Amino acid sequence: MGVWIDERGRVVRPAEPAWTADNTLKIGTKSIVTEGKAYVAALRDWVNNGDRSPYVMSDAQFESAVKPRSPEEMEAEASFKLAVWFHENNKEELAAKYWHRAQELNPEDWNYHRQEWSFTPDEAGKKWLEKFQKLDHSYYPKLEIQPEPAKSEPAKQ
Repeated sequence: MGVWIDERGRVVRPAEPAWTADNTLKIGTKSIVTEGKAYVAALRDWVNNGDRSPYVMSDAQFESAVKPRSPEEMEAEASFKLAVWFHENNKEELAAKYWHRAQELNPEDWNYHRQEWSFTPDEAGKKWLEKFQKLDHSYYPKLEIQPEPAKSEPAKQ
C-alpha cells in the first residue's frame, strides 16, 4: 500500500495498492493481479507537478475515497489487539478466542488470519491457499487511480 504525503505533511492520496509493475500470478484456479504501471505513472506525475498533478485529490475526493470503519470492523480491531496481548502474556486460550472473534467480525482482513497462522507454520500455507481459493473477488483491491479534473490556475492580475 502507498500513501502520498506532500512536503507540508498533507495526505493527498490515501492508502491504495502501490505496485511497480503489472503482474498476474496464477495459483490453482485463481490469479493474483497487481497493477503497477498506472500507479508508477501517476506517482511520477505527482513528483514532477506537485499540487498541480491531476492525481492529487481534493479534500472532498479524499473524503469520499476513505471508507469509515464499521462498528464490526472497530470491534474486530479491538479483539485482534486483545488477542495479541493475551498471546504475549501466555494466555493462549484467550488469545485464540479473540483471534477467532476478530476473524468472525471482519473475515476480509487477512492480517487477522495470517497472525494466527504464524503460530502453526506447517499449516499456514495450506490455510492461506484454502481461504484464497474461496475468494469471490480479487485478492488485492483494484487500483482506483484516475486523473482528477484539471485544476484551474489562479487568475493573473
